[in-house]
Amino acid sequence: MKDKITIIGIAGGTGSGKTTVVKKIVESLPPHYVAVVPLDSYYNDTTGLTDEERKAINFDHPDAFDWKLLIKQVNDLREGKAIEQPTYSYILSNRLPETIHVEPKPVIIVEGIMALSNKRLRDMMDLKIFVDCDSDERLIRNIQRDTIDRGRTVSMVVERYLEVLKPMHEQFIEPTKRYANLIIPQGGENVKGINILCRYIEGLMPKK
Repeated sequence: MKDKITIIGIAGGTGSGKTTVVKKIVESLPPHYVAVVPLDSYYNDTTGLTDEERKAINFDHPDAFDWKLLIKQVNDLREGKAIEQPTYSYILSNRLPETIHVEPKPVIIVEGIMALSNKRLRDMMDLKIFVDCDSDERLIRNIQRDTIDRGRTVSMVVERYLEVLKPMHEQFIEPTKRYANLIIPQGGENVKGINILCRYIEGLMPKK
């Protein structure tokens, strides 16, 4: 009988510290033990749209994601099959031709703002985590990240936060907290909470 694959969902607002939590889990487990499936890679393919239509997409709405492909690929990994994970460019607002080859691993982490918002995906998870963080801190992290990585000005980031991120967070992300088995306050700064989580995940692993 093949070893059970553990699927973990990690959700939380943009800039909440999800990536830090994922990194700590990966570091706490044996090398090459974890495959990370970022929700950001599964934005819809927008090849058929004009530049204007692409720029108008609300990337903080559940409809922006290709849930069908994500669910299929997570299921493939769970069944022991490798996948070709899509890649996405924020600069082009479209999927890139390159894919990333991902082999099934004992632990699969699905990470992203709305990782807990889709019921079919949620039902596949063995552990559901919500990374919580003060909204002011998330805004500061968004400014730091988007000005460096995504070529945006501070005023663009603040305007987008107030017009899109904040209302979408309150409507679609914050409510998914109730599905979490574990909430980590203070995001990636919560060293003790992350350590407890890592110990728990280690305990899920089959003993050799």
